[in-house]
Amino acid sequence: MISSKYTIRELNQATLLKTIIDKKEVFRAELAAATGLNKASVSDITKKLLDDQLIVETRVGDASTAGGRKPIMLTFNPQSATALSFDIGYNYLEGMLSYIDGTVLSSISKRRISIDAANVFDHIQQSILQLIKDLPETPHGIVGMTIGIHGVVFEDHPIFTPYYDLHKIDLQKELADHYDFPVYLHNEANLAALGEYTFSSHYQNLVSISIHSGIGCGIVASGKLQVGKHGKAGELGHSILYPNGRPCPCGNSGCLEQYASSKAVYEEFAQLKGLEYVNSDILTDYVKKGDTDATALLKKNAALLSIGINNIIMMYDPDVIVINSKLYEKNPQMIEQIHANLTSQFTKDISVRNTRLKGNAILYGALAVTAQHFLNIRKLKLGKEK
Repeated sequence: MISSKYTIRELNQATLLKTIIDKKEVFRAELAAATGLNKASVSDITKKLLDDQLIVETRVGDASTAGGRKPIMLTFNPQSATALSFDIGYNYLEGMLSYIDGTVLSSISKRRISIDAANVFDHIQQSILQLIKDLPETPHGIVGMTIGIHGVVFEDHPIFTPYYDLHKIDLQKELADHYDFPVYLHNEANLAALGEYTFSSHYQNLVSISIHSGIGCGIVASGKLQVGKHGKAGELGHSILYPNGRPCPCGNSGCLEQYASSKAVYEEFAQLKGLEYVNSDILTDYVKKGDTDATALLKKNAALLSIGINNIIMMYDPDVIVINSKLYEKNPQMIEQIHANLTSQFTKDISVRNTRLKGNAILYGALAVTAQHFLNIRKLKLGKEK
């Protein structure tokens, strides 16, 4: 039934499991009707899923109006497995251990650190040891680890990381050689989009814009993550805002992220105020105190970002644009300012909102990758929203 420890490969089995997950609670006859499988196949597959503790029998349901035996209800086992998820920037690390359904078991946050090719493995290894100190026993154990990398990632390999040098090493191979579970590397903006799709939205078409050291966007179309032929789709931060503007590590001049990324905003405010260090908390505190420089800087950022958002809407026509940024989360008035700048006939009715995953969209997207591989379900929805 499970051809390897980590992947359910049989198509009918995956189809049946997805139906159980989508419906939350269902009985066997209902599964047959929903999937088109005959009752004998449904019975065989559910037995295998029960044996592997991927589903559980929950209760006796109500009998039909025609009478007969009362059905036994089936549901997905949210504690069937665990997963490790990481978001690693050039100056921070966020990690999470969770059950396969997204229930968080432990987390770790390291800030104001320096990540590079020489120390990233040690940072991950130390973080894993801390996360799994109280690892619960589950039927399948840890079924994978997915890591969000800030840069272009193609087939688990960073190929362009402008603000640290992780493209110089084969991090996936180093980790896979050390651990006995699968390891996946993805672009962080793509993970944020997948996190929103899987855990916080009922939409099939969305764009998630991640604003950190750079600006990237993950694109989900018809339930499928769009990464492009070489993994470079969604590099919104490297669209040109000002021709012949500030030089960018990508080789262009005047890229959007050189003006509108969180890194750019913090550095500009630090220079204005003569501060050594600025983050979202510090800048937000100045805004709350009525500082005119801080207020003007946030308004300018929203105006610049709205140019990029306008262009994304023109190209992809999504149901919703989700902003994944601690600065925007702490200053929701910036969303209103973006809406005020989206005035064209094509953009004015598009929903733009902050993430509902409390700044953890990348971690939840990383979990979604692991879960998709383990369960062999691509259009996986694990959130409560319908």
